This record gives sequence, C-alpha cells and structure tokens, in this order.
Amino acid sequence: MTGLWRQAWEIARKDLRTEFRTGEVLLITVPFGAAALMLIPLAIGVDAPLLERVGPGMYWSVVLLFGVLVTVRQSAADGPAQMDVLTLLGLDPAARFAGRAGASALLLLVFEAVLAPLALALYGSDPRGWWWVLAVLPLVAVGLGLLGTLAAAIAAGVASTTLVPLIVVPLSVPMLLAASQVTEGIRVGATIFGWLLLLVVMDLLLAVAGVLSARPLQEAAR
Repeated sequence: MTGLWRQAWEIARKDLRTEFRTGEVLLITVPFGAAALMLIPLAIGVDAPLLERVGPGMYWSVVLLFGVLVTVRQSAADGPAQMDVLTLLGLDPAARFAGRAGASALLLLVFEAVLAPLALALYGSDPRGWWWVLAVLPLVAVGLGLLGTLAAAIAAGVASTTLVPLIVVPLSVPMLLAASQVTEGIRVGATIFGWLLLLVVMDLLLAVAGVLSARPLQEAAR
C-alpha cells in the first residue's frame, strides 16, 4: 500500500510540474472562467436580488464547464509511448489513476478558490455562513477530478478524447445540483447536510470505481 501511494504521488507531481510549465489552468482557464462569470451581471444589469439568486448556480456551472477543460487536458497529457514506459516501469494502474485524479482535483480546487471571491463580488451574496463552502469546494474538486480521470481512461480505450466531456457532463449533474443546493441552503438558512452527504458518497463511489477499473481500462487502451 505504501508503494502504491508513493507511485501515486510521483504521478501527481509529474502532472503538476507539467501544469506549472504550461500554465494552462492559471493563465488560460481562470481568465475565461472569470469572463464567463461576468456575462450574467452584464446581461441583466444591477438587479441585486436576481443576481443573488442565480449566483450559486452560475458559479457551479462555470466550475463544471471549465473543469471539463482541465480533465480533457489531463486526458491528452500521456501518449502511447509514455504509457508503455510507465507499464515497463511496473507502475500500478490504480496508482496512476489516483495520482492523475489527485493532480486534477488540486488544479480544480485552485480554479474554484480563485473564482469564488469574484462570484461573491459580482453576485452580491452574503458571505456569512460561507465557511461551509470550504467543505464543498474540495468535495466538488475531488469528485470532478475522479470523474474526469475515469472518463479519460474510458475514452483512451476507444482512442477518442472527445468522449471525455460527453461522459463527465451528464454524470456530474448530481454533483452540480448538490453544490448549488448547499450554497442556496446557506443563503436561505436551510439544512445542507443531506447534500453534503451526497457529495461525499459520490466521491467515494467514483474512487472505488476508478481504482477497481484502472487495470482493465489500461489493458483495453493498449
């Protein structure tokens, strides 16, 4: 088990080093995500009550759509030659899945954290009680990272990265709904524990599915 986590750490570190060199998330995805958040306020003007109502849903929709771009980038990072090298080195497929999912989750968490203050400023949401969002951000980031990595492995089996968004977007709808309901519940004072539990369960199910299917999916991709 220690060896698996060490391998996963090395894979995650490799992916993060690649991101730091290219800057695709911080230099490309974040500015476009910020621009997307500005569209609704520009369209409907200064109607503060309406902005406050649509703010959470808009924020999480942007996180989902641009999170897909992050996972697509991850799916295209390794070619057949790199995969063969990793196989010859004896890399555990489950470790590769965990490492790639972890790197994607960290990048998505950075994306969420950078856009959250902008969403608060644009949509005028009351920041009181928003400490609960600190629990939601990593849960959504981990879930999207796991789902995107699993979708990329499935798409690699048929040599088509275009399948990644087609898999990720529909399956992430419950995650988007839960995250939106948590932020809306914070705004109106409703209970949010059921929605938080849904996010936790989805993350656990995706993690188990990804680890168990890692080896068969890697063999199918050869």
